[in-house]
Amino acid sequence: MYIWQNGKLVNKDEAAISPFDHGFLYGAGLFETFRVYGGHCFLLDDHLERLNAGLDLLEIGKKVTREEAEGAVKLLLEANGYMDAYIRFNVSAGTGEIGLRSEPYDSPEVLVFSKPLPPAAQLQEKGGKILSLNRNTPEGLKRLKSHHYLNNLLAWREIRHSPGVEGIFLTREGYVAEGIVSNVFWAKQGILYTPSVDTGILNGITRQFVMDLAKKSGIEVRQGLYLLQDLYEADEVFFTNSIQEIVACPRIGDANFEGLNGKLAGFLHGRYAEGRSSFYSRSEIRSEDFI
Repeated sequence: MYIWQNGKLVNKDEAAISPFDHGFLYGAGLFETFRVYGGHCFLLDDHLERLNAGLDLLEIGKKVTREEAEGAVKLLLEANGYMDAYIRFNVSAGTGEIGLRSEPYDSPEVLVFSKPLPPAAQLQEKGGKILSLNRNTPEGLKRLKSHHYLNNLLAWREIRHSPGVEGIFLTREGYVAEGIVSNVFWAKQGILYTPSVDTGILNGITRQFVMDLAKKSGIEVRQGLYLLQDLYEADEVFFTNSIQEIVACPRIGDANFEGLNGKLAGFLHGRYAEGRSSFYSRSEIRSEDFI
């Protein structure tokens, strides 16, 4: 299998970065994961907008263009022999002296990884479990999709004996936050709810896409600070991320929901599917498509 590293295809067994890379030493790096459907990089512009904003904030001297990203993905998929894939686009700060650095980084490492995926499926479901581990607060003013992933790793180990379940973080104050690898939505009486980014969650690209799909379909969307009881009283619950799309949740603990029978999850999954092979950004959603 090949990866793409700094403009070249490299066999995965030969790829390497320096032990002095500050992405390794201090977590100074960012990544985006997105899905490719038949060679199309879905919502690529939105992912790159978030990535580039984070790189600017961390003063990592790199701006990734759509042309560069699509070119890397195309070469990678051709070399590995598949067209439906998971893509991880990773930018690490690059090498430096040992010790925290105040100067900008000017020689980042860019690596792109891929894994084959089956063609997109119908709506799937997964149970939920409230984690005992709280969601940590962001390192800065807002959460970046960075190399700082220990909170998620420890949470993943908490549910390792519960296959088919997504762990759900609460904040230290007891507010519903997000899943280990997802954002959380629920619906009650036709209104769609999701935790606010004020809880410290990652503002997921699929989260934003689904909210825009809902709003432009005439569905009321509310973001806020919600307690666990608000979640338990929902009619339906679902998770979102860029690889699994929309995943219905039939139960969390002793609380049962509509699961695959959820009207909003089913409706939004159908609308989601209509853009898979063509959308580069959620800005392409048109209200008239849903009239």
